[in-house]
Amino acid sequence: MRIGIIGAGNIGGTLTRRFTALGHEVVVANSRGPQTLEDLAEETGATAADASVAAAGAELVVVTIPEKAIPGLPAGILDGAAPGAVIVDTGNYYPQRDGRIAEIEEGMTESRWVSRQLGRPVVKAFNNIRAQHLLELGRPAGTPGRIALPVAGDEPEAKAIVMRLVDELGFDPVDAGGIDESWRQQPGSPVYATDLDARGVRAALGRASPERGRDFRA
Repeated sequence: MRIGIIGAGNIGGTLTRRFTALGHEVVVANSRGPQTLEDLAEETGATAADASVAAAGAELVVVTIPEKAIPGLPAGILDGAAPGAVIVDTGNYYPQRDGRIAEIEEGMTESRWVSRQLGRPVVKAFNNIRAQHLLELGRPAGTPGRIALPVAGDEPEAKAIVMRLVDELGFDPVDAGGIDESWRQQPGSPVYATDLDARGVRAALGRASPERGRDFRA
């Protein structure tokens, strides 16, 4: 699969390493230019590119940048993606970093907000696991205690593709409902950064409250 990754921080860099190791064709970009990604490209075999062309021809695009940077992405950044390309949002809203985003503060889920900024449906995934654990703790299907990851999205086919990738990476995918239910996996929720198995993830999603804790409000 041809995968574009916009953002090369902890999660973006980790997904670049994992996806290339699995044989996927990866193009990775950041805000500082491809020359700053030469080491990552050499290490992984990924192609470093400008953000404006990272999605070109991609069947799946991962957007993994701070929420505050989403509105500043180049106009039409996803226009060159393959028809029907899946867009994955890994982002989390941290007001201490992102400033106050009124719509999110007023109850819109992070990924619904991202979707509106991008003008595309998104699938929410990879936002609740530490990057080091995503890199190192994948296990074969059927392994007792295999970590599970929630995946939320409104389009069943797109969500199914992401869930297959989660499994390929060594984690049990758990259907977390539509994007408007993705608050259940936002920061501060019972499933956030907890490395639960599939049963534990389903239980944690069920215990979640839509009310954000003080640490996650501006």
